Amino acid sequence: MFWSLVRKDLLLELRTKEITISMLAFGLATILIYALAFSVSPAMYRSFAPGLFWVIILFASALGLHRMFVLEKEFDAFSLSISAPVDRGIIFLAKWISGTILLIISEIVIIPPFVVFMGLSLPNNWLIMIMIIIIGNLGIMAIGSLVSGLAMRAKMSEILLPILLFPLVSPLLIGSVKATNGWFQGIPFMNWQFWVLLMITFVVVFALLGYTIFDHITEE
Repeated sequence: MFWSLVRKDLLLELRTKEITISMLAFGLATILIYALAFSVSPAMYRSFAPGLFWVIILFASALGLHRMFVLEKEFDAFSLSISAPVDRGIIFLAKWISGTILLIISEIVIIPPFVVFMGLSLPNNWLIMIMIIIIGNLGIMAIGSLVSGLAMRAKMSEILLPILLFPLVSPLLIGSVKATNGWFQGIPFMNWQFWVLLMITFVVVFALLGYTIFDHITEE
């Protein structure tokens, strides 16, 4: 059932492309604005690039999460899903994983122009950065899927979602920025492994929390 739900979300996005297009449009527009509006030295770009990257990912994720759950509200599809004979925690896990996959797809397109327009020279140990990005994505989507399930039944869910999401995701975002900066500056991993452990902790806690209480927050 889990893989059927993930496949359903991915096939729906493959047909509509609403979620990825909205995330890509925001990400690319933000990159162009920062790259063309500010004339600073490469050293300045290097100093704020990790923070800018994760802010772009956070806002793009908020757009994607909103669109993902808005599509579920059409024709009352979400009510049909939670009324099916399946553990609602499985529905949360499916939203979490499918949202993470869509975010990764968007990042594959966003990262190259980000590096080019910011004039960045990246270290060679790509596997570490890929690990940081995947953990950060899992954390953002775990928190976002939980918050979206809570906010989607509200009349102003598009406003309630960022109000709830941004404060909860702030510690994870700080850890992501610190870890990315450590990798980017070539600092030994031992000096910033705390931030990676913090990110992993957030992923585990909110994944378990979402699986446990998603049944209750989706009640009428």
